[in-house]
Amino acid sequence: MAAVKELLRAEENGTLSFGDYELAAKKKLADFEFNGDLYKVKTYKDITKLECNEILIYESVPGTAVQGLQVSDKGMTFHVEGPEDAQITLGVEEDTEYEVLVNGTEVGRMRTNMGGKLSFSVEFTEGEAVAVTAERV
Repeated sequence: MAAVKELLRAEENGTLSFGDYELAAKKKLADFEFNGDLYKVKTYKDITKLECNEILIYESVPGTAVQGLQVSDKGMTFHVEGPEDAQITLGVEEDTEYEVLVNGTEVGRMRTNMGGKLSFSVEFTEGEAVAVTAERV
């Protein structure tokens, strides 16, 4: 998996891919229409952030590349890669418990705050994508 040079793209399987952690300077892409919603991405080496209709969906520090993001009423799944370990924040349903899996291993059940933010860390091995699932319990 590699950085998404288009910054944000719709995949043939109905998912989204975004993020370029190789950029030295911040780049943005706004008003990307996908399934009737407007998406905006901001990405570079220090941060990757995706919003849908001006609501946070995904944020990582430092920047990452995400492939196959699929959001449903139960949560979200995606593959993520980065040059170093990252703190990831997902925008999901507020005051709700989620089970988070990284490469199929449960990292715990977490309850979102009133803003609907779910945060966890992901460790990377260079050149390898990590599968993440956050599913409502």
